[in-house]
Amino acid sequence: MSTNPKTAIILGTGLGQLASEIVESYEFPYTEIPHFPVSTVEGHAGKLIFGKLGGVDILAMQGRFHYYEGYSMQEVTFPVRVMYELGIETLFVSNAAGGMNPEMKIGDLMVITDHINLFPEHPLRGKNVPTGPRFPDMHEPYDHALIAKADAIAKEKGIRLLHGVYVGVQGPTFETPAEYRMFRTIGGDAIGMSTVPEVIVAHHCGIKTFGMSIITELGGFDVPVAVSHEEVQEAANKAQPLMTEIMRGMVG
Repeated sequence: MSTNPKTAIILGTGLGQLASEIVESYEFPYTEIPHFPVSTVEGHAGKLIFGKLGGVDILAMQGRFHYYEGYSMQEVTFPVRVMYELGIETLFVSNAAGGMNPEMKIGDLMVITDHINLFPEHPLRGKNVPTGPRFPDMHEPYDHALIAKADAIAKEKGIRLLHGVYVGVQGPTFETPAEYRMFRTIGGDAIGMSTVPEVIVAHHCGIKTFGMSIITELGGFDVPVAVSHEEVQEAANKAQPLMTEIMRGMVG
């Protein structure tokens, strides 16, 4: 079986079910791919899937790598480099995130319109890889045309879709109430421990990116709320059908 995907999707916490939408698929476990790290996080399956989604050739990364697992930024973003070599031109990134915008509620979908990078190491640190310039422009890290397409699909299907700025942090702790308030003050709407490094490297490679978060917990409000990884996965799974519907429509 042969596919020639131009589009890739990175499936994050609780979002791996989208893989069941991919037909005519064949899979490569990360353990069989040279130089690929292996995810250690519960809920991250760890395989590359080639197939069709909405009739379009697709590459899906089921399970991603995180800086907090102890990997270097080069290891975290290595799969994006592989995508570039495979001819990927558009990357869809999904994640679970904590919401700090008062308009948000658990289970909301948020299109990422911009990000704030607070990781302690930059993914482009070191010798420049010749897929892009030494100092990449980042005025449009998330493609405006893809965002407009998502809005149109959501409107047509009656899905509530928010826009916001994603703050990328190291983790693995969830944020304190004071940290949530600080990140909100600097312009963040949602916060998570992934996505930003992958988007930066994709942008450096000339790959157009679209990002969407499922709001799986809330923070920074008057009453602090405890959160667990299991609750994050549960909230993500409940929002999965809406995410799948939008992603399927965008890929198709």
